Amino acid sequence: MKDRESGFSLIELLLVVVILGVISTIAIPYLLKAIHRTEERNAYATLRTMSSAQVNFLSSNGRFARLDELNTSQGNGLGTVVAPNIIRGKFTFELSPNANPTDADLKEGYTIIATKPASSQETRYVVQVDQTGKITEIFP
Repeated sequence: MKDRESGFSLIELLLVVVILGVISTIAIPYLLKAIHRTEERNAYATLRTMSSAQVNFLSSNGRFARLDELNTSQGNGLGTVVAPNIIRGKFTFELSPNANPTDADLKEGYTIIATKPASSQETRYVVQVDQTGKITEIFP
């Protein structure tokens, strides 16, 4: 009697490769959507933190903060300051409409806009918060 070699046949290996291909074709778009949603929720959380920090800054200083002052008051935990903006992940946070407001401007109010630029696989995403604390999405 001859000894049979054990192992997988070419057909079995091809079948496994096809199955993995089908699974990855289905799963990868869902994974990418989940990643994008997580980034967007992170921007919301950062805007909520900024809004709360603005209220604290107002009570201490009689005006709202510029973004670099806000980041300093939060132990530089809001992101990286690239004057006059803050960069956190894929989002850029900026004061609007004036990136360098005067102290008098900051006594009246503020608007912080978070923008994630569009890439080849995702659309541009913009969300903002103002002195009322209301966070709104801006649809381009």
